[in-house]
Amino acid sequence: MRAGIALAGLLLGGCATSSLVLLPDDEGHQGSVAVLEVKGQPTDAVIADGNSRTALGNKSPTAKPLGNKGLKEQEAALLTGLPPPARSFTLYFELGTVTLTPQSTTVLNALRAEIAGRSGPEVEVIGHTDTVGSADDNDILSMRRAEEVLNWLASQGFDRSIMSAVGRGERELKEPSVDNFDSPINRRVEVIVR
Repeated sequence: MRAGIALAGLLLGGCATSSLVLLPDDEGHQGSVAVLEVKGQPTDAVIADGNSRTALGNKSPTAKPLGNKGLKEQEAALLTGLPPPARSFTLYFELGTVTLTPQSTTVLNALRAEIAGRSGPEVEVIGHTDTVGSADDNDILSMRRAEEVLNWLASQGFDRSIMSAVGRGERELKEPSVDNFDSPINRRVEVIVR
């Protein structure tokens, strides 16, 4: 979808006739684009043909396969300039604490390497709990867990201005459960690196 969305942004590329290139994403999934208006006139065209180019100057835009020529040089250059896709890391915690499980400490090195390897990274740290305890206490604990990870990242030399932390308490359970259920899989922090 990254590629499809990125090239959909080429609608106004400075050419006399705007065009749209639709490509599958990195996993091969295909999206679609609705063209609502052409030269001030309404249209109901939907472009859903992958690996296609569509001239948008026509009253009824029609997709044509890219063929052997593939992407134009300018289009290919846009794709190579895209940032890598976001990557997610999950860290698990001991019951009622901000102490990582032993298995989660090994994830920290991979997390640090991912952030260090990106140009202009953004890091979102999201704390969660299981349903043991009150909802208010779990809101506080989830935020403390997120801040614990954020503080560790800052201690590794990452600027706090590229990071944000939020606590979700027991509202976004990874594994649904009844109240006051001890669920190790829900006691976590998710770190999204963009």
